[in-house]
Amino acid sequence: MKEWKLKKVIQILTACLVMIVVLNVSGISMKTIDINKKESKTNRRDSNLQMESETRETISRILNEQIQTELPQIAITFDDGPSVCTPALLDGLKERGVKATFFLVGENVETYPDIVKRIYEEGHLIGNHTYHHVQLTKIKEEEALKELEETNRLIEKITGNPVEYVRPPFGEFPKGLSAKISMIPVMWTVDPLDWSVKDTEKIVSKVVTQAKENDMILLHDCYGTSVEAALQIIDRLKEKGFEFVTADRLLLP
Repeated sequence: MKEWKLKKVIQILTACLVMIVVLNVSGISMKTIDINKKESKTNRRDSNLQMESETRETISRILNEQIQTELPQIAITFDDGPSVCTPALLDGLKERGVKATFFLVGENVETYPDIVKRIYEEGHLIGNHTYHHVQLTKIKEEEALKELEETNRLIEKITGNPVEYVRPPFGEFPKGLSAKISMIPVMWTVDPLDWSVKDTEKIVSKVVTQAKENDMILLHDCYGTSVEAALQIIDRLKEKGFEFVTADRLLLP
């Protein structure tokens, strides 16, 4: 992280130097053009000011784009929802301008369709977490397919879009199932066991101390302590320079 911050400072200083050079050169160029065209002193001043303003805006935009694309990325994901706790989480995510990934349980989708609709409309990524939250490796393949297909059907009915990602409960995914579904399995790299701990401070501490670039954080939006922890985690990691993205962004080659 220190190396990244140093790189960022160097980029900013370099951009400033480039801006100074460009402005000086543009000023000389404009003066030459003004002389050749015998423009008035007032017109030359106005032209130079406009040129300088446009140049500053262009360099500022390029610099901001560079910094934004080079922020260390991380994803925060939520399993087992939606639930009565999800709206508070969505409020917090919206306030912070963060997009998350939700792996939904089919029977909960049926219970809270309006929350699913809100998750989708606010730009979060939605994935499949089976219909009954079952361990796919411990049931027959036919039953496993039914768990996934029914959940997909419910989600697609609300969003109008196919479900492209699946998070298998307990992280167990049958090898033979991959060839029969079009979804991509998504695991995780940071797991504070929030479903067991149910202590906001401990959850936050464990995630913040472990998190690194390209990590996939696993939480559950069916516990109030997890929702509180999630928002604190986002605030703390943003202060460290992380950019939160949806899970699919980290899966790109």
